[in-house]
Amino acid sequence: MDVTILWFKRDLRVVDHPALARAAEGAGTVLPLYIVEPDYWALPDTSARQWRFTAESLQALSADLAALGAPLQVEIGTAVAVLDRLADRWPVTHLISHEETGNGWTYDRDLAVAAWARGRGIVWQELPQSGVVRRLKGRDGWAGRRDRFMRADPVPVPPALRGLEGIAPGAIPEARDLGLAFDPCPGRQRGGRAAALDCLDSFLTARGQDYRRAMSSPLAGASACSRLSPHIALGTVSLREVEQATAARRAEVGGARDGWAGSLKSFTSRLAWRDHFMQKLEDEPSLEHRCLHSAYEGLRPRAPDADRLAAWQKGETGLPFVDACMRSLIHTGWLNFRMRSMLMAVASYHLWLDWRATGPHLARMFTDYEPGIHWPQVQMQSGTTGMNTIRIYNPVKQGHDQDPTGAFTRRWLPELAEVPDAFLQEPWRWEGAPRLLGRRYPAPVVDVTAAARAARQAVWAVRGQAGFGAEAAQVVARHASRKDRAGRFVNDRAPRPRPRRGDARQLQLDL
Repeated sequence: MDVTILWFKRDLRVVDHPALARAAEGAGTVLPLYIVEPDYWALPDTSARQWRFTAESLQALSADLAALGAPLQVEIGTAVAVLDRLADRWPVTHLISHEETGNGWTYDRDLAVAAWARGRGIVWQELPQSGVVRRLKGRDGWAGRRDRFMRADPVPVPPALRGLEGIAPGAIPEARDLGLAFDPCPGRQRGGRAAALDCLDSFLTARGQDYRRAMSSPLAGASACSRLSPHIALGTVSLREVEQATAARRAEVGGARDGWAGSLKSFTSRLAWRDHFMQKLEDEPSLEHRCLHSAYEGLRPRAPDADRLAAWQKGETGLPFVDACMRSLIHTGWLNFRMRSMLMAVASYHLWLDWRATGPHLARMFTDYEPGIHWPQVQMQSGTTGMNTIRIYNPVKQGHDQDPTGAFTRRWLPELAEVPDAFLQEPWRWEGAPRLLGRRYPAPVVDVTAAARAARQAVWAVRGQAGFGAEAAQVVARHASRKDRAGRFVNDRAPRPRPRRGDARQLQLDL
């Protein structure tokens, strides 16, 4: 009997799973497969914390598939070698999976699999599982197309699968089996569909009420934000499930003035923004490796200052709020969006580090690493897209604004316990600084004001080059969001000339 391989990648669930439903429609048997690829887990943007979340999600998926009659086959090796081995053993006629917007490595892997399938006469079907559109010709009309997908009924779970008999599911390896570096991450979220549903329910019924106001705070945001990002990234829950559950909750609360209406509207917008940024990498995979606007190539040295890079990675820059955010991320695997943006911006502007040196570190630290979100955002916060407003975050001001009581900073920087509140974000101004800085806590690696001034001048100089605007217009046409009636999207726009001193239209660059 013909065999269909159902290849799971970043879609570790059975609910609302178009590829699973398509595989179940066939008359043959179904072999659910997950391939653990050691070469992938050796990449600089992967980590043990990500694998552990994945492994927990695989355990839950395996149980769900076994209940349907087709246990999950876990194999270790390169995708082509594993598939070839299975096709030698079984009469495989079809390979079915979801479309994946991954990093450059997975893109090349899929090209190799496509060539293998053609060579073996096996039909490979890839189905969409989100609002991201493959081979999109332009952004006009994209939002409506995305919304129609999200409004469609979720795909029902098939009542059963016809599985192969005598299949040994295969053990799920430990992180050490893959040679992954020690990475305890004690505050990491756990994987699996049950955890995803608990997270969604608690956000929509309790935690999310203050989302709109609290999401910028690294302390309050840890609870008020949905925390669904790792589950959406690994597909333990579909984005359509989340969007429809949110829509149902919005209908329930109506126009309530208790915070729910505004918070759920903001959350819905961010679900749409997710697909918007994913579409950027889908349309231009090379932006993982090169600046979206070519004029920025060479702006920062590709060989980074090793001392500055190490200080930033460890949370030892001497800039308290920056260090607190990095240490929190190292410990938990999560950080709210605004603080992620600040970490990237400080690295790019104040420390003058190339985004290709800093981006992989943040990717490793994020349990919820999603290439389609990460690399467009890394470039956006580094000012290399050519179409986004340059935002040079002032880390001292951010500390005062987002951590006004100092509770977050003190939690992650206990060495600053004796520093008075008034000097917590600028300990170098405290009279006791000589006995602290360079001993128990580093002196700042840069002068914040001078570094921001130099970065601003350098970036604006690039924007003033001949031909910059023409290429920027091409970037806008290909990647910028279009306004929609719901007002959900970040409206990317072509850069404007640098305002004159005193111009009332001057952009706010220090947030």
